[in-house]
Amino acid sequence: MTEVDFYELLQVDRGADGATLKSAYRKLAMEYHPDRNPGDTECEAKFKSINEAYECLKDPQKRAAYDRFGHSAFQNGGGGGGHQQQGFGGFSDIFENIFGEDFMGGGGRGRGRDVRRGADLRYDYEITLEDAFHGKNAELTLDVTASCETCDGSGAKPGTSAQTCGTCQGHGKVRAQQGLFLVERTCPNCHGLGQVIADPCEDCRGEGRVDTTKTIDVKVPPGVDDGTRIRVSGEGEAGARGGPAGDLYIFVHLSRHELFQREGTTLFARCPISFTTAALGGTIEVPGLDGEVHGFQIPAGMQSGKQLRKRGAGMPVLQGRGYGDLVAQFDVETPSKLSARQKELLQEFRETETGEESPESAGFFDKLKTMFSE
Repeated sequence: MTEVDFYELLQVDRGADGATLKSAYRKLAMEYHPDRNPGDTECEAKFKSINEAYECLKDPQKRAAYDRFGHSAFQNGGGGGGHQQQGFGGFSDIFENIFGEDFMGGGGRGRGRDVRRGADLRYDYEITLEDAFHGKNAELTLDVTASCETCDGSGAKPGTSAQTCGTCQGHGKVRAQQGLFLVERTCPNCHGLGQVIADPCEDCRGEGRVDTTKTIDVKVPPGVDDGTRIRVSGEGEAGARGGPAGDLYIFVHLSRHELFQREGTTLFARCPISFTTAALGGTIEVPGLDGEVHGFQIPAGMQSGKQLRKRGAGMPVLQGRGYGDLVAQFDVETPSKLSARQKELLQEFRETETGEESPESAGFFDKLKTMFSE
């Protein structure tokens, strides 16, 4: 029997979108509907063919199979009904060729059982800025599930062993025909493990793992920042029945420092200086995290908010070379307690001011006078 191309039946191009397909189908369905053509067997047959074509092409997966394999994609029982367990092959191979081995949740024939990996663990760890600068060796105590030593993680009582699941034959998956598709599900008997335990271990009750507390040593590298994540492979929870362990993720948090603030590899230090030091200039010393004392030469006329930078005196680069900078930010402190003599001297200073000593403030008040005089 000659099979008519589905696209020709619907009178559309092969690249037609969903809206075009739907419009063409409705138009042809109305034209060949049996109610509008009573007793016309040819119209009835054409109507059935149009429905078959549209049902295929409106579904992206069916359409992809048809585009590649034509009508043969739906032969060999592909369109049959019923629900029965199938082997690992047959109709699903068509879809695996199109969509890859991950289609319908897994690989192709011969795939092994579903080995359950243990869960990953998170550990929040707070350190000081000094620890972040130098790095440290940390000893962490964790509450985890570890592999059962009694059964060596198998879940079976010592002297016995797990048996191959009779439902899935050790694959961990079962497949069942549902109309056109072959649906794959986790085996309900072994829950995807591919094995069943008739005589479970008394200590872990067949799980292959037990709750325990363990201590591990972790190296925190120099240069870590707040939020840095350290991955320790294989130190998470043990997998079920001998499955591989998950990983441990340590999230680093930095405690607040009394002197420094950090931005990347740059350290900022707020340095209050006296009125006279800001006016006349001078030198201050800032102790760095590197153990050195870093001197900053303050020029005369230093203003609040101004900064001086010392190259290479900041934080180390994480897993790299070099260091960031140390930045001293100056805040000029106005005297709050003055002796009579100090007040007298400041009064004399004010009487000798010309405006050139503080150009910004003088300029500001000149602008105000101009604004309100207009």
